[in-house]
Amino acid sequence: MVKIDTYNQYEKAVTQRLVNSERAAAILGVSRQTLYAYVSRGQIRAEVDPADPRRQLYDARELEAIAARKALGRKPREAAANALDWGLPVLNSALSHISNDTLFYRGIDAIEFSRHATLESTARLLWGCGSTDPFALPFTHAMLQPPHELSLVAKCQFILALHASDLPTIWRRDQRNLWPSAASIVRMLEWAGAGCPIAELPVHEALARHWDRVEAADLFRRALVLVADHELNASTFAARVVASTGGSLAAAVTGGLAALSGPRHGGQIPMVEALFEQARQAGDLRAFIDAKLRLGERLPGFGHPLYLVADPRANELLHWLPEDRFRMELSDVVFELSGHRPNIDFALVGLRHTLGLPQDTALFLFLLGRSVGWIAHALEQHSDGRVIRPRASYVGQRSETIPR
Repeated sequence: MVKIDTYNQYEKAVTQRLVNSERAAAILGVSRQTLYAYVSRGQIRAEVDPADPRRQLYDARELEAIAARKALGRKPREAAANALDWGLPVLNSALSHISNDTLFYRGIDAIEFSRHATLESTARLLWGCGSTDPFALPFTHAMLQPPHELSLVAKCQFILALHASDLPTIWRRDQRNLWPSAASIVRMLEWAGAGCPIAELPVHEALARHWDRVEAADLFRRALVLVADHELNASTFAARVVASTGGSLAAAVTGGLAALSGPRHGGQIPMVEALFEQARQAGDLRAFIDAKLRLGERLPGFGHPLYLVADPRANELLHWLPEDRFRMELSDVVFELSGHRPNIDFALVGLRHTLGLPQDTALFLFLLGRSVGWIAHALEQHSDGRVIRPRASYVGQRSETIPR
């Protein structure tokens, strides 16, 4: 688990992130009495000052985000536009949410849940299957090997495209009739991404046997559960848009895969892989990271806009990984120099490196686990019954005359 090892590191983190009550009130534009009222109602978090237990400190980033939301609340058009970029919630969902640096699946602490759940039980929770287990049904599709030269995401899209005609559309169907198709899609992605033969085993056990890492099955289980859903990220939103039109679950997952393929989403994981390789080759790790920060480069795999302190998914997965001196040193040096802690991308790449798994393993585990969330959101959007069709705010040229 990522820890603050020395008081000096903690003190540096505090000075970079935390402010006193006077500064906090100024950021919010309120009195200190109002600030204390926010704290007492649980709307703002306060931390004890390690140098003076009688004082409280406040996270400047949290305060600035609250102040920005208050300002947008008075400007509906700007609020709507900013909602599309880590902003205010735009859709109702009962699947997952983030509160006080904790991720919840249907109101259950996802970190606690990951300590005993499988990907299959996570799917049953998020899909609302109750006691029904769609993964218990036999897998009947004859699978073809996707072309070797395709990327991981393209292989998955290829397999879904081949079998899309065999899977029902969402339109006007009882969701219980869609659960078997949903389970089949997860199995198809397992086959396409890892070349893992479809077996009557939990996904994490099948992967462990396929990669000849039986002792690591529990790590794969935890990783898959931890990434299953994460509110309304780009790929999930894409899946919901497709589902809102009445397309098949395969089409919705294909939409999620398309969004995941971008460098600002799933493409972050290969960037973390590159950082690992560059850092290994650097003669002086501290000088290497310091040089990147001096150039204003963002370090992939560190920090997350939705978590004020640390990504709890990364903390949990890293806690269970075998010790790896290089991985731990890289994490410690980045935290000491930047104040940022590892996110789930770093943890997945760390898992791959520590266990010596195939190159695309980190991205594959993310993709496979997240497919359960895409399907859950597609099913939820189907229940909503509305087409997602926002309006655009036109900012182009306007002509007063009709062109001839």
